[in-house]
Amino acid sequence: MIALENDYSEGAHPQILKRLAEINLEQNSGYCCDRYCKSAAEKIKQACACPDAEVFFLVGGTQANQVVIDTMLAPYEGVVSAQTGHVNSHEAGAIEFTGHKVLEIPQHEGKIFASELKEFAAHFWQDGNHEHMVFPGMVYISHPTEYGTLYSKKELEEIAQVCHEYKMPLYLDGARLAYGLAAPGTDINLPDIAQLCDVFYIGGTKCGAFFGEAVVFTKHNMPQYFVTRVKQHGALLAKGHILGIQFDTLFTDGLYFTLGAHAIRLAQVLRNGFIDAGFKLYIDSPTNQQFVELPDTILQKLTERGIVYRFWEKNAPDKTVVRFVTSWATKEENVEKLVSVVKELMTGCVK
Repeated sequence: MIALENDYSEGAHPQILKRLAEINLEQNSGYCCDRYCKSAAEKIKQACACPDAEVFFLVGGTQANQVVIDTMLAPYEGVVSAQTGHVNSHEAGAIEFTGHKVLEIPQHEGKIFASELKEFAAHFWQDGNHEHMVFPGMVYISHPTEYGTLYSKKELEEIAQVCHEYKMPLYLDGARLAYGLAAPGTDINLPDIAQLCDVFYIGGTKCGAFFGEAVVFTKHNMPQYFVTRVKQHGALLAKGHILGIQFDTLFTDGLYFTLGAHAIRLAQVLRNGFIDAGFKLYIDSPTNQQFVELPDTILQKLTERGIVYRFWEKNAPDKTVVRFVTSWATKEENVEKLVSVVKELMTGCVK
């Protein structure tokens, strides 16, 4: 079996396993008040070139999105998101569950445009009935997006400017941030994100950690009594040092960035393999998510060969868009084998 369904199938990077074993019988303070969380936070602040940032560790992406959005919004506010934004399309109403509406705006290969965001905000405030409506209280984007696409620095600056003009904090979901930072052609780095965003998180679950996301508040804007509110959400991990040691390891000697680069290199091999075989990419993604339009007959044969992929959408009676994902743990030989199988299928060599 070759599984390229997602980037969180495996456990944790061996260096994380080693450090967890080394401290297994240590006694540490709870709730992320331990020395490992403090060390990890300092390393993250250094990597972000944001010494005044406030860092807090949570367990998962949906949990981080729900906690951050709920604690930063007033009861009458909602969060603006692309139609395809993760909080709008793949989180089972977790944001609405807290009483906050997700306010949709158009998406363009997963991204939002600053011009349309400004039009949306301006239209709200120009409406004489806006006091009877859900206020746009913050803006949510992800980098990479649901389609593996990336914002340019110019695009992020323009969005941040609109957010500043209309007093809406900009929140960046970084579940796959390692893969965005390592992508070819990107002109955005961690210090840029820390400078332009009001809050973001660095994803560990999808890049080498057993679980965990590091939430970074960059403008002295961590909500008051944040720990208390995290606990109200059932999101406060008693054994917080397990989160701390994982991120402390990921941000030692550039491991986080090395793991991201590994996945990107293999994603490019996979991408080029599909193109060489004559298949059409559904989205031109530079990151670890590759979306391909394949005939259903080919998909059936891939399944028979033990290739595991993710259904994305049905775009024709006899064709389906599927997603292949590389990760920090993807083996080069598996990607090469998949490319070989794909080329074989395309040339009609399957018995």
